[in-house]
Amino acid sequence: MDILKGLNERQIKAVEHKDGPCLVIAGAGSGKTKVLTTRIANLIQKGIYSSHILAITFTNKAAKEMKDRLYNLIGENNAFLGTFHSFGLRIIKENYEALGLTRNFTIIDSDDVTSIIKKILKDLGYDPKSYSPSFIKSKISFIKSEMLKDYEVEKFLNTPPEEVAAKVYFAYEKYLKKNNTVDFDDLLKLPVVLFTQRQDILDKYQEKYQYILVDEYQDTNEVQYKLVNLLAKKYRNLFVVGDANQCIYAFRLANYKNILNFERDYPDSLVITLNQNYRSTTTILNAANDVIKNNKERKDLELFSDLGEGIKIKYMRANDEKQEVNLILEEINKLLANGYKYQDIAILYRTNGQARIIEDGMIRQNYPYKVTGSYYFYKRKEIKDLLCYLRLIVNTDDDVSLKRVINEPKRGIGIKSINELEEKANQNNTSMFASLSSPKELKFQSLIKELQEDAKNLNLTELIDDVLEKSGIKKELETEQNLENELRLENLLEFRSVTENYQNETGTVNLEDFLDEISIVSDVAEHQDNDNVITLMTIHSAKGLEFKCVFLAGMEENIMPHAMSLQEEKGLEEERRLCYVAITRAKERLYLTNAKSRMLYGDVRTNIPSRFITEISEDLIDKDDYTKFSSSKAIDKSSLYSKDAKLYQAGDIVVHSMFGRGVVVDADDKFVTIAFNKNVGIKRFLSNYGGLKKEK
Repeated sequence: MDILKGLNERQIKAVEHKDGPCLVIAGAGSGKTKVLTTRIANLIQKGIYSSHILAITFTNKAAKEMKDRLYNLIGENNAFLGTFHSFGLRIIKENYEALGLTRNFTIIDSDDVTSIIKKILKDLGYDPKSYSPSFIKSKISFIKSEMLKDYEVEKFLNTPPEEVAAKVYFAYEKYLKKNNTVDFDDLLKLPVVLFTQRQDILDKYQEKYQYILVDEYQDTNEVQYKLVNLLAKKYRNLFVVGDANQCIYAFRLANYKNILNFERDYPDSLVITLNQNYRSTTTILNAANDVIKNNKERKDLELFSDLGEGIKIKYMRANDEKQEVNLILEEINKLLANGYKYQDIAILYRTNGQARIIEDGMIRQNYPYKVTGSYYFYKRKEIKDLLCYLRLIVNTDDDVSLKRVINEPKRGIGIKSINELEEKANQNNTSMFASLSSPKELKFQSLIKELQEDAKNLNLTELIDDVLEKSGIKKELETEQNLENELRLENLLEFRSVTENYQNETGTVNLEDFLDEISIVSDVAEHQDNDNVITLMTIHSAKGLEFKCVFLAGMEENIMPHAMSLQEEKGLEEERRLCYVAITRAKERLYLTNAKSRMLYGDVRTNIPSRFITEISEDLIDKDDYTKFSSSKAIDKSSLYSKDAKLYQAGDIVVHSMFGRGVVVDADDKFVTIAFNKNVGIKRFLSNYGGLKKEK
């Protein structure tokens, strides 16, 4: 089989590169997944043991696609293809003792982290209503992702709310250790800690993984960067693929400079640019190029296509958000009449708040649709309860799971009893499970022990049935008959499909492995590729997807780009990359829509058209519609920023379009720092931002 068949000259060059560092700058739709998988196959055909190959990506969906493609190319192999988190989990499971864990450690999810933070806040004497658990959770994630040492935590977290977050962090780490648990961030942090402290263990993995490939390198954060470069240090066979222009996850601490600095890290690296797009028309790609060239922090990458010029971009400006949706529906009618299917169409937006009005339009028109990313099976209460029972079977030291289900269904063990039990466990320095003593508590303890024994002789699906029966969950839902309970029971029974599929695909009935698999599922959107429905989703959720026809709704200042991004230049550049990603999701037809006024989050706002529209060459946009919906052929940019860059002085009262009134606390020629009410806090803006006005 000729594995190079169908590749272009630059793709072949990337695939055939063998030793030494290599950076592949892969533009949108340029076939990077094909290059990655074909390169792995080529290495194996050249005599590299597949077990020496490590390929890391960000989502389970991408990893599965790579595995399937590689299997089709060369059949069975032992290369590791998976996400950063699944690889980190493997390292931890193989070295748990060196990390101070026991073999049956468990992984807590995001909701559990929030519960622990609330408890710690209460224990420390802070009101969770005054100190946001989500804020503290983000700071804990920051500490771990940035690999901050204990003495650095207080240095970087120095505002009053951050100082509270630091105190919670130290208590949180003790809590995890006591409970023999790790969180999602630990799956990345702990392997780096291990490799840094134990050279012998690092040596072993450097020998094992001599060829390392990383997908979406622009999305790596500090801890992922360290993990990859520690492993690659010995043999330096690091092959990374990515595009700085598509880095849109700064809020997840992704650092696009990792890819911009690759040649600094590896001066002898081979650099290959893939700029032939196999997805979109020339018109769509030229629009994307026009937008992204306005970013200062970027790699030059001029996308081109052999798919023809295509249809011009259609721009529609409505009076309000309702008319905007009507215009979109009219265009969808035309598309359907011209032979397009529902599944060919996607409506993308910057914020989830824009979805409701679009959904209303879909329902009114009786169009089949789905809102991707708004619903997540594993976050349902009944599924969370079931998973906690399963986690307790594996690890009885898991206090978080115990607290959730010790009275679920009701067993007469109330909040007061649970709090007393927790206090007793803390005093005795034991788990809550080991501290169970009352008759009702001991009955629950016996139930878990019985389920542990059952688990030794049952497959996963049988164990699910066993837990549902013996715990009383199924009986409770069947006894109290109503629509909600019927749906909950259906979801629990649907979970049997999850275990069946897992068993069929992996051949294993190991409960620990199954829970690990569930814990590291990162692609939460239930995206059914074969559903013939119109897709509604945020632009962030659309990364990696493509549609024949794409509508970009709400293309207005303060929405796209988002108001929060206008405080500093790097925020605006991130929004521009987001726009670039959105445009390159379209294969054949692209629509840009906005409204002169919009009701969003309960407020009516008047926004001028997005600057990103003005950055697209006018000859790429349908002139009839451009003049029909815009007051002039070109949108006046002068209103975005004041020409004379009005300066502010400390003490000035100002009004912001989103945050309301505030007081200037610091200002210079470039930036102005403003204190708003306590719910907003202190913000920093470009001093010439037009959305900020002095109060007269």
